[in-house]
Amino acid sequence: MVPNPQQTAETIHAKAPMFNPHVALVLGTGIGGLADAVENPVVINYEDLPGFPQATVKGHAGRLVLGHLAGVPVACMQGRAHLYEGHPASDLAHPIRALRLVGCDTLVLTNAAGSLNADFLPGSLMMLTDHINMTGLNPIAGTNNEHFGPRFPDMTEAYDQDLRRQLAVAASTLGITLQEGIYIAVLGPNFETPAEIRAFRILGADAVGMSTVPECLAARHCGMRVAAISSITNLAAGMTHEKLSHDQSLTVGAEAAKDLNNLLLEFLSGFSRETVS
Repeated sequence: MVPNPQQTAETIHAKAPMFNPHVALVLGTGIGGLADAVENPVVINYEDLPGFPQATVKGHAGRLVLGHLAGVPVACMQGRAHLYEGHPASDLAHPIRALRLVGCDTLVLTNAAGSLNADFLPGSLMMLTDHINMTGLNPIAGTNNEHFGPRFPDMTEAYDQDLRRQLAVAASTLGITLQEGIYIAVLGPNFETPAEIRAFRILGADAVGMSTVPECLAARHCGMRVAAISSITNLAAGMTHEKLSHDQSLTVGAEAAKDLNNLLLEFLSGFSRETVS
């Protein structure tokens, strides 16, 4: 029998009794180091969480880290599973629903992405204002679970305006340039062709990647607020003469991680102050 999110939530509560996280973070390629800053961490390997899809890609540790960041109780997913690894789309909803059940009402997503906008250079950060789902898959397809959300959830505001405002304030405070744009999600695992990139630019996309949208869909379905940031690791195919590689994504993602980590810590500090007030 396939474990359900409630069983996973019970396992998390058993390993971290009396701990109720408010914010869930999904740390993408090259960005997982933020979890090292969690205070008094409780670390759970994904393989010990019933129903959690396993992360197999280099740069994804596959651990859930519970504790406090900037005074906020958080649950950090240090790495994620991807559709291109062969996971059914519904499996990507499982961790998000389990974290919702343990108390998270806000989800912050991070990813490594290729830029379709010549002004968004490698090493920069882009806050998602919207997305385009080109994967052809949806984690909430199939029989609807009314316990989590409605059959037809509204996606008019996929990425919460208040959270975006708070991220912008945090970036301004730190003097970090935070671009804003639309993310287009593809299935992968191959990098896109130049023709596909030209088509995506016509559609209005500013960055392209192979994650994030399934988690956003699952979170919005169950009523969570969502914010997301892309770490721009390369200009997309056809925009330069460079060949693309995952190692490049890891290297540039690691370089951008300092700014992104500082941004998220400042954001959480403000989040904590607003919660208290």
